[in-house]
Amino acid sequence: MIPKNYTEFEKTLTLSSPSKDWPDGLKALWFDAKGDWEASHDIAQEMHDSLGSWIHAYLHRKEGDRFNAGYWYSKANRSYPNSTLEEELRYIVEYVLE
Repeated sequence: MIPKNYTEFEKTLTLSSPSKDWPDGLKALWFDAKGDWEASHDIAQEMHDSLGSWIHAYLHRKEGDRFNAGYWYSKANRSYPNSTLEEELRYIVEYVLE
């Protein structure tokens, strides 16, 4: 079942894996929230749309690679954020759940 909001998303982090019926973007964000950057990145780089580029940008920002993150933010038609990583994660999750 797909979470209805960020609070419900956070509650799923106690599970061992995301639900198979979730969209790829939500799965990628779930793996990142669980601390598995690699699994999240693997999913995001296979998403050939603006959401995939946005998640990819966020992940490279988290990694500390500002140049690579900037490239992916531009591919996603988004500016480099001033928010914290935690705020951005929440914002992207909420965007996916809309």
